[in-house]
Amino acid sequence: MSSRTTATMRAVSPRAWGAPDVLVPVEVDRPEPGITEILVKVHAAGVNPVDWKTRAAGEFGTWGDTPILGYDVSGTVEAVGPGVTLFAPGDEVFGMPRFPEQAGGYAEYVVAPARRFARKPAAIDHVEAAALPLAALTAWQGLIETAELRAGQRVLIHAAAGGVGHLAVQIAKAQGAYVIGTARADKHDFLRSLGADELIDYTTTDFTEAVRDVDVVLDGVGGAYGDRSLPVLRRGGHLVTLPDPGGLPDAERARQAGVHTGWTIVEPDRHGMLEIARLVAEGRLRAEVAATFPLAQAAEAHAVGELSRTQGKLVLTVA
Repeated sequence: MSSRTTATMRAVSPRAWGAPDVLVPVEVDRPEPGITEILVKVHAAGVNPVDWKTRAAGEFGTWGDTPILGYDVSGTVEAVGPGVTLFAPGDEVFGMPRFPEQAGGYAEYVVAPARRFARKPAAIDHVEAAALPLAALTAWQGLIETAELRAGQRVLIHAAAGGVGHLAVQIAKAQGAYVIGTARADKHDFLRSLGADELIDYTTTDFTEAVRDVDVVLDGVGGAYGDRSLPVLRRGGHLVTLPDPGGLPDAERARQAGVHTGWTIVEPDRHGMLEIARLVAEGRLRAEVAATFPLAQAAEAHAVGELSRTQGKLVLTVA
């Protein structure tokens, strides 16, 4: 009589919802790919604000019996399920699978539908690739698909040096827009190197007095920034709010200003991933990696991220 031993893997899971130290190493069953799915050996996993906000309260997402955070992954295809034609074992891929369901990026292996991934651009390593999917898709969907940003338009990007913001600057420039960003003065040289045309130090200057006639505002801050951004927009302009719908301005005020407003939440999107990969391959998009941490130090990564002073992205190294 033979017995089958289930393969296991290392992961990081919150033992409860709360402070960063709830994140602990665990050993769980390794998933197997089903129909149209691939098994990816994770080399690196991006860390995003949604991760630490979820860890703190557990109010976002759909979680299994052993919650495993993480939506950004870059790695190598280990196995493919029935019906998969896009990839084969050994292919290097990156993506943002399953959001907002549990993707389980803080682990050695991830299983997800093949079409949630794209081939990793050869010009970047897995750490850089893992820093891209969620933040770059957020910027792409907000600017290009929601606001329909066009060449020659003026865009104001709040929190321009952050994880989403620094990628949004590059995507807007690649689209041919004039880019204005808000950031602390010590981040200005970095943002100029990414192509920003005009920068405002929000600690010393009120952007509402410094900017006018903007076609698109990408608000990565929330709170009062939505209301405050209305006067800087042209009639017919777009205000895209990212953090939460509570940051949207009063609907009647927006109507009177002639401004389109909306809260957007990122969606898994193979088309968007292919566009991001194209921009990377063309040398027009790169992720700034602020720091890396081993998978077992995910708690430390969350503690750093919650300080909200990070330039670019934090990444966990796995394999």
